[in-house]
Order: sequence, then structure tokens, then C-alpha cells
Amino acid sequence: MEKRIEQFSKWLQETEQTFAFVHSSANVFYLSNFNCEPHERLLGIFIFPDHEPFLVCPGMEVSQARDAGWKYEIIGHGDADDPWKMIQYALTDRGITKADHVVIEKETLSYARAEQIMKMFPSVSLHSAEDKLHQLRLIKDEKELEILRKAAELADFGVETGVNALREGCTEMEVLATIEYELKKKGIREMSFSTMVLFGEKSGQPHGNPGNRKLKKGDFVLFDLGVVLDGYCSDITRTVAFQEVNDKQKEIYDIVLKAQLETLELSKPGTRLGDLDKKARDIITNAGYGDFFPHRIGHGIGIDVHEYPSMSENNNNFLKEGMTYTIEPGIYLPDIGGVRIEDDILVTSDGFETLTKFPKELQIIR
Repeated sequence: MEKRIEQFSKWLQETEQTFAFVHSSANVFYLSNFNCEPHERLLGIFIFPDHEPFLVCPGMEVSQARDAGWKYEIIGHGDADDPWKMIQYALTDRGITKADHVVIEKETLSYARAEQIMKMFPSVSLHSAEDKLHQLRLIKDEKELEILRKAAELADFGVETGVNALREGCTEMEVLATIEYELKKKGIREMSFSTMVLFGEKSGQPHGNPGNRKLKKGDFVLFDLGVVLDGYCSDITRTVAFQEVNDKQKEIYDIVLKAQLETLELSKPGTRLGDLDKKARDIITNAGYGDFFPHRIGHGIGIDVHEYPSMSENNNNFLKEGMTYTIEPGIYLPDIGGVRIEDDILVTSDGFETLTKFPKELQIIR
């Protein structure tokens, strides 16, 4: 973690910033190994070009920050404290009584908290930290990859558990509960997002809501799930058929599978990110279903389940070794159902590694 702080501090020095305030739970975790959900309370790291950083967090979390390995100053505040006064004292101790340029996470810092910084330094100019943090988090190191592989294995297990729980007349929520219960028995406290188990026509909703829909013969079943393991996320989607499959279902499944497999083959250093989306979209469009593929081909994955980069067709950046992201084409037909096939991908030196490994060929569950 110290190396990450050093890289960020060096960037502040090069760009002549007075200091940075990094407040989002994901970026605080990335820079400190301290995983905290502060709710409405103030959390953040103050980083400087030429001073040691300090961490601000709820007082009840101080011991956990130390246990996570944070070795610098910690300002722990109670619910009756004004943490901004405590921050101003810490800044003054470092000789900072004037600040012309301060870096913040502009996309997520509330205006009320930005006002607190502007109140301390009325002439301050606020700059964005996001681009630099995206760059730092983009390439995963070996420790991160080890966790992501294990998280992917648990996602595979989640799908396998869901498939094994399918019985005629069971409900989406019953299967979902079985998946999450079995994952909790393996030590998983948190899912990457709200687990999706969708039957029949509801599988035609890309982000549908599981409910009490009962499973019937001939239904598609769409599973979309992931786990959070040691601060990192996985994300997998698989679609299976229950007891039988008709010609239309088989047709759209085969098209989505073709789009996914051929797009995967482009996953290697030097590929323009937008070309991944274009490849899958061209295959689905040429098959006559372009209007039924309404989302991008994928997204970056790591500490956040959706993180940089966005895998949309207009992204002109290029794949690099160590990047991780999803590939997830889909076709969604109203009143009939849909298919999505999603894997977590790592770019290697000469190609790619698929982290999620549950079988993708069409399965008919008897």
C-alpha cells in the first residue's frame, strides 16, 4: 500500500498540487487496505507531495484501520465532533495554511464537503483525482489477481449451486436464497450486487428483479451474480434451459455464445477497447437481433464490480496486460426471454485468461 501512496504523492508533486483528499470507500481501500463503510460519517485520506499522509475515519473504526496496516496518523472522530476542525489542525501542523490547488474525487464528493475545503482555503482551485486513480487501479498486481481468481471460483460455485437448485415450481427467490446461503457457508459476507435469478420471460429483462415467478418447463433461467472477497469483486452470468428448449431459444443462445467467444479472441494487448463491443454487436446485428442488445459489451472489474474502463464502442483506449474486465453480450426478447453469457477476463502478455470457468455451452437442466 505504501507504494500506491508514494505513486500518488509523486503525481501531486509533478502536477504542483497542495494536497489531495480521497474519500470514496473503494479508493481509500486501494490506497490503505482499510475497507470501511462509514455511512454518513466522514472517511478519507489526505495525501501530500512532501508530507506523510493521514487518515480520517469514524473513531469506532480506528483499530480496524491499524489492523489493516495503516501506519501513519489517524484522526478518529466521534459523532459529536467536527472532523473538519480536526483536519484543519492536522493541516496546520504540516505547515499548510494556504492551498491553491487541491485534488478531490469530483464525481462523488458531495458539494457540502467540497464547501468545507473551500471554507478552509477560500482561494482554492479543485481538481479531479479520478483519472489518476483510474490509471493506478487499471493494472492489477499479482496479489490482486490471486484474489480475483478466487472470487471468480466462488462465482462459478454460485451458478453451479443455482443450477442444482432448479425444480419445477420453485421460485426465483427460493433459488436465489439457496445460492447466497451456500456462499455464506463458504465465508462470503457480501455479494458484488443484488443477485439475479430470472425465469422465463423475465430473463428478457437485462436487469430484472427476482420475485415469486415459478419455474416452468421450457423456461430460460438467467443467473447473474458475484461475490466480494477480500475487497475484490467477481461477476458472472449464465443462462440455462429448464427441461426443454425451442428453436428460437436455441437460435439466440447460439448467437450470443458465438458473439462472446469471438469477442474473447480479441482480448489481447493492443486491441482497441471499442473493437470488443463492435465485434459482438456486429455478430448480433448481422443475425437480426441488434435492437435487442441494449448494453455495452462489458466493464472493468476489481474493487468495484463496475469500474474503469467502460467497454463501450466509443472507447479508443487499448488493452494492456494486467487489465481485468467482463465480456457479456446478450439478446433479450420481450415476452420470450433472454440470454446473456458473461465472464471475467484478464489480459495476459499474449492473450487472455478467463477467470470464470462455469461451462458456457447450452445446458438443458432435466
